[in-house]
Amino acid sequence: MEFIRSYLFELQASGYLPEMFQYGFLINALIAALMIGPLLGGMGSLVVIKRLAFFSEAVGHAALTGISIGILLGEPASHPFAALFSFCLIFALLLHWVKSRTAVPYDALVGVFLAVAIAMGAALLLYVARKVNIHILENVLFGSILTVQDIDLAILALIAALCILAMLVFGNRALVATLNPELARVSGINVRVYDYVFVVLIALITVAAVKIAGAILVGAMLLIPATTARLVTRNVMQFFWTNILLSTLCCIAGILLPMAFDLPLPSGASIVLLASVGFIVAVLVNRLKTMI
Repeated sequence: MEFIRSYLFELQASGYLPEMFQYGFLINALIAALMIGPLLGGMGSLVVIKRLAFFSEAVGHAALTGISIGILLGEPASHPFAALFSFCLIFALLLHWVKSRTAVPYDALVGVFLAVAIAMGAALLLYVARKVNIHILENVLFGSILTVQDIDLAILALIAALCILAMLVFGNRALVATLNPELARVSGINVRVYDYVFVVLIALITVAAVKIAGAILVGAMLLIPATTARLVTRNVMQFFWTNILLSTLCCIAGILLPMAFDLPLPSGASIVLLASVGFIVAVLVNRLKTMI
């Protein structure tokens, strides 16, 4: 990481990059965006295919409770990682476990868990707000490039490495289990195992993205670029790579544009707004094509 920072600082000092690249926090945020963008894009493709957008939203809101629990247990307010990851993983696994053992419609079940996550998060956050700087909680809710530190980058790098390893080892079988579960079962693929692996990866990536996109908006970053990519692509491969490109561009632009124009926008909000603009453009272009 230090090599990347030093290289960008040298480019800025030589006049090849704008003045804002002299700030270390911006470099950290860009490095984080370059890691989290492809992760959100790759996982977002599977979230849309499996119709689990509501699930990722519930896990994102569960992060509020995880952070509050961490602070109450004495973890640093800016890095309550143990409680955050533990609670979100337990929440995601429990939700998926209940889903496989109940006749309740999946969207209704996720809605129940989402409501519980929001209620617990709101109750605990109000209590925790008396103990910590309120701006820390704002950063948790909506994301902030100012809060990305070396430890966040290290955790992102670890999660990225785990996701790449999982893709290389299980990628083809996981894709078959996602696109055609019946064919996967006939082929001897244990669909249930891959479902649980997928749930764990969603939880990890969602939690890792909290610092950039915020707990409230991280679900949107999994969903909106993927929906946009689906509108403008014709096959699964195009869909996958287009989504990765869109997610990464939205993360980078959502960080740089507020800095360039001195806009008081949290990074999560600016990223999601840019992704939303891309979605609207894609819808309008598709509509014009059908009218011509």
